Amino acid sequence: MALIKSISGIRGTIGGHPGDNLTPLDIVKFAASYGTWLKEKHKGKKVVIGRDGRISGEIVKSMVINTLLSLGINVIDLDLSTTPTVEMAVKWEKADGGIIITASHNPQEWNALKLLNKDGEFLDAEEGKIILELAATGDFSFAAVDRLGTCSTSSNTLQKHIDAILNYPLVDVEAIRNKNYKAVVDVVNSTGALFLPPLLKELGVEEVILLNGEVNGKFAHNPEPLPENLASLSAEVKKRGASFGIAVDPDVDRLCFVCEDGSMFGEEFTLVAVADYVLSKRKGNTVSNMSSTKALKELTIKHGGQYFPSAVGEVNVVKKMKEVNAVIGGEGNGGIIVPDLHYGRDALIGVGLFLSALAQHKNGLKSFRTRFPDYFISKNKIELGKKVDVMSIFDKIKSKYGKNPINTEDGLKIEFDNDWVHLRTSNTEPIIRIYAESNFETTANNIALRLMQDIKEFM
Repeated sequence: MALIKSISGIRGTIGGHPGDNLTPLDIVKFAASYGTWLKEKHKGKKVVIGRDGRISGEIVKSMVINTLLSLGINVIDLDLSTTPTVEMAVKWEKADGGIIITASHNPQEWNALKLLNKDGEFLDAEEGKIILELAATGDFSFAAVDRLGTCSTSSNTLQKHIDAILNYPLVDVEAIRNKNYKAVVDVVNSTGALFLPPLLKELGVEEVILLNGEVNGKFAHNPEPLPENLASLSAEVKKRGASFGIAVDPDVDRLCFVCEDGSMFGEEFTLVAVADYVLSKRKGNTVSNMSSTKALKELTIKHGGQYFPSAVGEVNVVKKMKEVNAVIGGEGNGGIIVPDLHYGRDALIGVGLFLSALAQHKNGLKSFRTRFPDYFISKNKIELGKKVDVMSIFDKIKSKYGKNPINTEDGLKIEFDNDWVHLRTSNTEPIIRIYAESNFETTANNIALRLMQDIKEFM
């Protein structure tokens, strides 16, 4: 169905033909390319591997590990883990890199290799380009039998991650415990089931009701934590009389909340709420990608800081955060990046900070939401065929709206007075994403629909 090579890693659907899908041949080729790059450019000899709960995860992991061992690279196998845990483990283990086997929010037929550097951060575009070139040439040299790598395990990374959150200065465990919260948590049949319940218990949330808690990769619903996929969580929060609901994606780097009445807090406002709390404790700058809500900019200015937009993609957000020395950043998809913990989206530290902020609020989550603006983002997508010329389409749209302010740093972002629309090709799926924001839901939807009609016309 698809094989996508981008700054977000090597991602594809399992099965099918090599070069068109993520087949065993493709997995070995890209694992060998990464290992070769690590050895030649950085003298790398140690790599941390972890995976989410996908059906194909064990098979893909085995092929990746054995390819690296065949290159003479030692592997530390975390097995079932989360993306942020693997990122942190790279530094804990003093490794030279890491690979996370996860397709994040994509459906169960997908899997991917997310590639990390020695800092536990995603590779930049230039490094990714080198690895793709190595994969194209197949210029690999495997180790002799007496120089093969070794594989070991590490079983304490879950607790180390939880401890890092509990010890983070802005996480107020006592305040959370005093609230006697009751939580319903949807972990969509992946590794959030292993990490969120113990974290919440140690944060003082005594009653945790787990939905879709069997780690079998057979996702009970579309795993992207969007409102249309969280109906069962919403219903269960109301049925159980819970304080709130929590949803994460399969690799636990995206986070969203459901209010006590079953309404959505809004994934865009996970970052806004956390940033408001952080900025109330420490002054500084913020960053989000340009598809995220304008509420973060307004909030940052109110706290006396500066807001900076980045291109979409975690690596781009991190790069901008470093440039402007941001104290908090992330993406409107529920991705929280806390730089003095680590430079990666992390739903677990997001939970700790969000609940610390909520615990300082007198009333419940629904009331807490009223502290922030009611902006609406309409999120849409159009699937692409293999021969669609996206740049030609964007050029025609740019010409049509030439009198409006337009940003071409990452696709097309067009401003309409106080509203905006952002069109871009996805790093993770063969689609064009169309995001539009307005003070009014109908306006945001209408802007998005207008641009979707333009795209279809120009296709």
